[in-house]
Amino acid sequence: MTGKHKILIIDDSKETVSGLKSFFNDKYETATAGNGLDGLKAFENDKEGFDLIVTDLIMPEISGVALIEIIKKKSPATPIIGITGWGHHPKALATEAKADLVLEKPFEMDVLDQSITKLMAK
Repeated sequence: MTGKHKILIIDDSKETVSGLKSFFNDKYETATAGNGLDGLKAFENDKEGFDLIVTDLIMPEISGVALIEIIKKKSPATPIIGITGWGHHPKALATEAKADLVLEKPFEMDVLDQSITKLMAK
């Protein structure tokens, strides 16, 4: 264990995953997945657990909205940030699925960073 908080980044856009991992790699221990199913597997297979999850809302295999609902049932205390470029409907679904926060793409990395810090401090 590195002593760093551990976050899981899930998005079907390789560019988004790469950018987020690169931005947060020095600050957090990061794991990534390219779709909802792989994200769920990463969550379930990690024995130590994640301190926070960032997930896209619209993805193949399992949507981020469904993923949030599944993870919140298994681990209600795990903070989850949903990210989307698809407007208000997915945002409403993510809120209903109990996402702790939803950010619309494009977002400022500093806003995401501050949001992560705030959610992990709770």
